[in-house]
Amino acid sequence: MAQALTQNQSERAAFESLDVELHNVFKFFNQEPAVHGVDLDVRQGEFFSILGPSGCGKTTTLRLIAGFEKADAGKVLIQGQSMTNVPPYRRPVNTVFQSYALFNHLNVWDNVAFGLRLKKLRRVEIQSRVQEALELVKMEGLRSRFPSQLSGGQQQRVALARALVNRPAVLLLDEPLGALDLKLRKQMQVELSNLHKELGLTFIMVTHDQEEALSLSDRIAVMNQGKIEQIGTPSEIYEQPRTAFVADFIGDTNFFEGEIAGVDASSVRIVTKTGFSIVVARQPDTPIELSQAVVVSVRPEKIQLSLYKPSLQTNCFEGRLVNIMYLGTHVNYIVQLTNGVRMTVLQPNTFGNLPASETPIYAWWAESDCKALSPNG
Repeated sequence: MAQALTQNQSERAAFESLDVELHNVFKFFNQEPAVHGVDLDVRQGEFFSILGPSGCGKTTTLRLIAGFEKADAGKVLIQGQSMTNVPPYRRPVNTVFQSYALFNHLNVWDNVAFGLRLKKLRRVEIQSRVQEALELVKMEGLRSRFPSQLSGGQQQRVALARALVNRPAVLLLDEPLGALDLKLRKQMQVELSNLHKELGLTFIMVTHDQEEALSLSDRIAVMNQGKIEQIGTPSEIYEQPRTAFVADFIGDTNFFEGEIAGVDASSVRIVTKTGFSIVVARQPDTPIELSQAVVVSVRPEKIQLSLYKPSLQTNCFEGRLVNIMYLGTHVNYIVQLTNGVRMTVLQPNTFGNLPASETPIYAWWAESDCKALSPNG
C-alpha cells in the first residue's frame, strides 16, 4: 500500500510539474494539416524552443497554445487544465511577437500598464507592477519615451515588460529576436537567457535560427511539415539526430548515401553509392538490416585532415583540397575525394600557414563521429 501511494505521489508530482501539454493536436487550413498529430510536454520553468523552417507549423503550434487558433483535434493543457473553450485573455500565458505590437500613441509606461488597466487593478498596484517590470528589462529610465523614439532592442525590452507585467505562468516568444541585427540579436540572447534564469518562468520560443535555439534552450522540438521530428536537449539534437532532416537542418553536415553491407556487435559497415566503405559505431537506434538504404551523416568539425596517410583501417579517404575559406577562428575546407564526392571540413585555425589549393590530402574520422540514419526518418 505504501509503495502504491509513493508511486501515485511521484506520478502526480510529474504531472503537476508540466506547464504545457499537447496531445495528438491537429490544425487544418483549407483541409491541409498545418499541425499534424503533435505531442509535446513542456516542464515548469523550462526554456523550450520549437525550431523549424518556414511553413513547418511552429508558429501555428504556438498560436494553439496561446488560444489565437483552435485545435481541430487533440487537447491543449496548461498547468493541467484543458484549454479547449478558454479564450486567449483567460489563459495564464502572454505572447511577445516579432513585430513587438506596441501602441505608437502610448509611451513606454502606458504600453506596459495597458493590460493592467484593462483588468481594472488599483492604481498603486499598477504603478508597483509596471515599475518592477521595467526594472527587470532595464527600461525604467526611458518610461516617458514613445516607441518611435526607441531602438529595436529597446522596443523588444518594452514588449517583454508588457508581457511580464501580467505575471503569466508561461511566456510565449514568437521569433522574438528576428527583427534585430546580428550584433544586437546576440546581446538580446544573453539578456533573454539571464531573464529566464532570474524569473524562473516557463518560456516557449518559436524560431528558425538554429544557433539561437541551441544556445538558449533546455530542450528543443524540431518540426518538419507539421510534425515533430525530434525532441531533445541541444546536445542530443546536434550530436544524436534521429532523422536525416534533423541532421541537415541543425548545423552543417556531410551526407553519404549507401546501404548496409555488414553488421557486428559494435559497428555497422555501409557501402556508399560511389563505392566507399564507411564504418559507423553501432548505437541503439542505428539501422542494422542488411541491404537497407541509409544516409551517413558526418559533421564538418568531426573530420580530420592530414598531408600524410594515417595508419587507420576505417573511414580514411584520399582526396585534394579544392577550396579554402579563411574564417578567422576557423578554416573551412572543401575536399574532393578520389571518387569525385566533395565534403566540407571545418577546423580551428591553429596553423600560421594554410595549405594551398589542389594539395593532396587525407580526410578521416572516428567510427563514433558519424551516424547512420534512415533516409525516411
